Amino acid sequence: MADRSYLTIARNPDLTSALGYLIMIPIDGGMVVKTSGTWPREKALYCHPIPITDWPLEPEVVEEITLLSCARRGAAIDIVADRARENRSQLVFTHARGRDMIFWQSQRTQRQARPKGTVPRARAHGEVDVPITVDTRERYPYQFRNRSVSTERGALPCGDYGIYLGDDLYAAVERKTLEDLISSLSDNRLRYAIGQLAALPHAAIVVEARYSAILQSTYMRPALIFDAVADYALRWPEVPVVFCENRKLAEEWTYRYLTSAYHQALNAPVVRQETPPPPNPTSASIRQWASEHHIDIATKGRIPQVVREQYLRAHGRSISR
Repeated sequence: MADRSYLTIARNPDLTSALGYLIMIPIDGGMVVKTSGTWPREKALYCHPIPITDWPLEPEVVEEITLLSCARRGAAIDIVADRARENRSQLVFTHARGRDMIFWQSQRTQRQARPKGTVPRARAHGEVDVPITVDTRERYPYQFRNRSVSTERGALPCGDYGIYLGDDLYAAVERKTLEDLISSLSDNRLRYAIGQLAALPHAAIVVEARYSAILQSTYMRPALIFDAVADYALRWPEVPVVFCENRKLAEEWTYRYLTSAYHQALNAPVVRQETPPPPNPTSASIRQWASEHHIDIATKGRIPQVVREQYLRAHGRSISR
């Protein structure tokens, strides 16, 4: 029988810390984080990683949970406990406020953000192999699985996902987690990002969270976040900020938006610019031409109509009567 693994929860010996618990996670030889609760029952818990050497020699163990599995899945660690209730949770790795962050969420927390129903599988506009460029700085990019797109990595001048027409970036979407949105608002990075996006024919920012989730922010006052989002909507109405509840819906929205932009570009009517008619010839230009072709003409006065017509015919110009 294989040795069982355990998720060990102990009290943080540092009584001055707001994160009152230490969690030993049995992965990669042991991973230790500080957090504020023993299980993410109502909301996601922020976790602060610490060296494994900071685990107490004689920890005050609060709970030791037997695990069925503890494995990495992309940008997360999935944890399945050997019990009937509250048996699934997940450590999600993200980036906010200029640094890497970890959040511990339960199945209940995930369900709250999960929409009812399934994402439609119909192709957007019936297009096949829409070429989407994914910025090289995206650590965990959208995969657009089972979608009629072809993706390639490239350094985008702005945004995280884009559509090129020739050498020009035609449309782009900037992806944000809620934490990254708040962080970029606090240090004004979002202002510069929107300014760059506004220079494109089509651009948007998609947020992987509900608008109401702003109310739970502990890093910045919710009223300030609401004000900033509204202010940017007025300053740059051509770059909408769209809240899509979760990552899955944000990926779907990004696919639909970029596909629509691609479809619009391919089907836009061609505008032909008419060449303006050449200006009427001056008397000086007609006299110079007449002299070059040995046509006798007075150096002053009105130019004979027959000479004017000869000049126009020689230059491929129509003669109006």
